[in-house]
Amino acid sequence: MERTILHLQIENRHEYFGSPSSLFDKYTREEIGISQAALNNYFSKLGESDEPIYKKHRVYHKKRYTLCKTHH
Repeated sequence: MERTILHLQIENRHEYFGSPSSLFDKYTREEIGISQAALNNYFSKLGESDEPIYKKHRVYHKKRYTLCKTHH
């Protein structure tokens, strides 16, 4: 099972979030340069071969996947 994570890099600081809403619980759109709806829209329109990175100024948003064990 894969789980989506968002990697936020602001200058030399790296943070990881399990969902866009958790990212926007901590930061405002002014702080990271994009709204939650626009970031969701950007990632949803990427093709399979596109690198899932959004960059604006010194802020990077990367969509990554991690493997998770399912519980039965």
